Amino acid sequence: TLASLVPRFYDVGSGRVTIDGVDVRDVTVESLRQYVGLVQQEAFLFDTSVGHNVAYADPWAEDELIQASAATAQIHDHISSLPDAYETRVGERGVALSGGQRQRMGIARGTLPGPGIMIFDDSTAANDAVTERRVREGLADATKRKATIIIAHRLGSLMHADEILMLDHGRIVERGRHDELVALGGTYARLYR
Repeated sequence: TLASLVPRFYDVGSGRVTIDGVDVRDVTVESLRQYVGLVQQEAFLFDTSVGHNVAYADPWAEDELIQASAATAQIHDHISSLPDAYETRVGERGVALSGGQRQRMGIARGTLPGPGIMIFDDSTAANDAVTERRVREGLADATKRKATIIIAHRLGSLMHADEILMLDHGRIVERGRHDELVALGGTYARLYR
């Protein structure tokens, strides 16, 4: 729901969503979606080259930017090993890639245009814990000057966050840093243990 409300895939029924105090309904959808990058759990990949799939949000991106975005998402080395590297076709829906590789392609696509707000909606769930940590480290530099929202079920994806919101049936039931929530001994601490 949060991932859909911020870029206005639908509007709130009550209340409001704001960015820097401005209601998202008061700006154009086009400008909002240029400012908000959303990386979902399932990235739709087209039957075209790896490079074109990464550059989907910015079709005129320079090769160096495409490769840097792929490196941030920890998929550059794999792409470089493909028969035609960035010119390799991935097949419809990315059938030539594993689930984790498709997710990392989605992350590369989402970080390429350099949006002001990044939303990662369970976007590393198909990766093993080691790869997920490497992706998180790669994203640290790309997101350090941006508001970043990470929606995840795996707590390891969230432990580094400045603030964690624990939701239960759409309501915030706990809020704080990892160590604060563990010390609180509530729902988050039970999940962590």
